[in-house]
Amino acid sequence: MRAAVRTCYGPPEAVTIAEVPPPTPAPDELLVRVRASTVNRTDCGYRSASPFVLRAFTGLRRPRVTILGCEFAGEVEAIGAEVTKFEVGDRVFGYVEGHPGGHAEYLAVAQDASVATIPTDVTFETAAAATEGAHYGLSFIRGAKVRAGQDVLVYGATGAIGSAAVQLLKAMDVRVTAVCATAHVPLVEGLGADRIIDYTAGDFTKHGQTYDVVIDAVGKSSFGACRPLLRPRGVYLSSELGPRGQNIPLALVSPLMRGRRRVIFPLPRHDQAMIEYLRGLLASGHFKPVIDRRYLLAQIVEAYRYVESGQKIGNVVIEVA
Repeated sequence: MRAAVRTCYGPPEAVTIAEVPPPTPAPDELLVRVRASTVNRTDCGYRSASPFVLRAFTGLRRPRVTILGCEFAGEVEAIGAEVTKFEVGDRVFGYVEGHPGGHAEYLAVAQDASVATIPTDVTFETAAAATEGAHYGLSFIRGAKVRAGQDVLVYGATGAIGSAAVQLLKAMDVRVTAVCATAHVPLVEGLGADRIIDYTAGDFTKHGQTYDVVIDAVGKSSFGACRPLLRPRGVYLSSELGPRGQNIPLALVSPLMRGRRRVIFPLPRHDQAMIEYLRGLLASGHFKPVIDRRYLLAQIVEAYRYVESGQKIGNVVIEVA
C-alpha cells in the first residue's frame, strides 16, 4: 500500500511516499481502506517532536511509529474474528492519536477505539476532519463545565479547534463571542457566533464585556491578558502551554488567587463515547468541520508546509484514495 512515511524527526521534507506492507488486523480490529485523512497540529507536533517532551512517548532518538495521521475516514475492508460492532462495507471515521496511521491506504483500528460509523449524507472528507479539533474543543468545554446560557469567548474562532468549539457551544445553547480577522467574519457568522470581535481593529481584551469562560484556541494570548475578561469564578483555557509553560502551574495555583478566576488545562480524552457524541452532532447538522484545502496523499509535504504557515483556516484534508 502507499503511505506517507517518516523514519526520523524533522521538517515536512522528512516525510516521503513509499510502498509498505498493509497492516494485518488483530481479532478485535477492523481493516479500514482509508479514503480521507487530515494534516493537523497534532501530526505536525509528532512529526517534528515539538515540544521535545513528546519523544518520551514516541521514541527518544527516532520515532517508533513511521506513519502518522490521527484522523481518518473510509470503508471497512475486513474484520477480525472477534469484531461484533462493525461489518465489512461500513463507512467509518475516527481518531487514532496514540496509534496513528491515517496517512496510508489501509489502517487497522480496534473496534473499541475512537471509531464510529459515518452518518448518512456526510462525506469522507467531512468525517475525516471532524475529530481532532473537535475533541480538543469538547475537552475545553467539558473541563470548564460550560452550561447553557453562559457567555463564552473563543479566541481563534477560525482554526480547527476554534471553529469546532463555536459550533459545539451553540449546540449547547451558549452565547458565543468569537474573535477573528476581518476577512473571516462571514465564515464565523456562518458558524453561529452571537457576537464577533475583529482583532485587527483593536485589542479584543479591551472591549468591555466579561465572560464565564475564555477559550484561547490558538494559544497566542495568556491568562494575564485575558483575566480582566473573566467574571468572578471565570475560567481561562488555552490550546498551548502559554508563555514559558505557565498554564500548567497556573492551573494548580490560580484557584487560590483572589477572585477565584482560574486556569484549567484539561487533558483531552478520546474514546468511543466522544466519537459517538461528535457523530450525533454531524448527523443532526449542528456541527460541520470547516475545510480549508485539500491535497492528494502524494502532496502531503505541501500540506504540512501549509499547516505550519499559520494561514490555515479550519482543517486541511488529505485525499488518500
